[in-house]
Amino acid sequence: MQFLVAFNCANVCTICTIDEIRKCLEEVPVIHLYKTYFTCRKRLHLAQCAGCAGTAWSREPQRIAMQNLVLYNAPQSTCSQRVRFTLHEKKLAFSELKLDLFSGDQLRPEYLKINPNGVVPSLVHDGRVIIDSAVIIEYLSEVFPEPTQLVPHDAVARAAMRSFIRYTDEVPTPAVRVPSYNLAFLPHYRDMPEAEFIALAESKPLRKDFLLSMGRSGFSSQEMDKALERLRQAIVRMSETLRASGGPWLMGPDLTLADIAIMPVLVRMADLGLRTFWEHLPEIDGWLAALRARPAFSQTYYFGSLLTEKYPGLKDRLMQQGRSGI
Repeated sequence: MQFLVAFNCANVCTICTIDEIRKCLEEVPVIHLYKTYFTCRKRLHLAQCAGCAGTAWSREPQRIAMQNLVLYNAPQSTCSQRVRFTLHEKKLAFSELKLDLFSGDQLRPEYLKINPNGVVPSLVHDGRVIIDSAVIIEYLSEVFPEPTQLVPHDAVARAAMRSFIRYTDEVPTPAVRVPSYNLAFLPHYRDMPEAEFIALAESKPLRKDFLLSMGRSGFSSQEMDKALERLRQAIVRMSETLRASGGPWLMGPDLTLADIAIMPVLVRMADLGLRTFWEHLPEIDGWLAALRARPAFSQTYYFGSLLTEKYPGLKDRLMQQGRSGI
């Protein structure tokens, strides 16, 4: 078996290709591997094996078995959180590689070879790349049906699940980005020179129009109101779906990918102090509580996955506005 050794303060490139990692392992004896690291143009986050997040790395090298599932993602990315939850729910071992999105890791040539859209997440399985979070979670359910299927056996129920995921991707997922950017990310862009901001927006294959519409001054109050209204509509749709299915999950008695797809939206809303949107809907509270009770939830939302953990000042601002996070 091959091993990747992680150690305290290691400089590890999180966007090395799988071939580069394997080449390094072939060239360097395992016994000496702890003396080496993957080079890149800047110090990036330490690559962590799933299940080791939050581990206090000792000075002695630790062996982490190389897995055939590698997830390129970002802790606060809602789309990444979908995939992490699915992997943990299925108890799949995987290597998690964290990209720093504000530093532009997702736009580096090395990563664009993996995902030309320049977004996270991306999954590499046995050297083959799967992109788009909705596609990834269904892929995982199909390729690894055990121990939890996460997809209804009935064809009509599967169609209903996929329809709800499509709705989630078209309505609440883009809508929650608006308050996320205005409340958490805007300070990062506000101090940029206009030319630098335009160049940054132009470099993003899928997020160009979104950033340009936001600008360095943020989304307007009208745009915020529209986004919040779409989120309200999504909460109502969830409530109606839960009641029609009989719960406790969106498709009925079993957890499915529909629940996992929309989960990060509600977690983000709660983190931004928007829990009032469902305070009159106990079925939503019960649904979210049931998700939080699953082991995969805490494994997915390790410290730093919430915006209020990444940006402590955001939590203070929300408290001043009379909001409370998760």
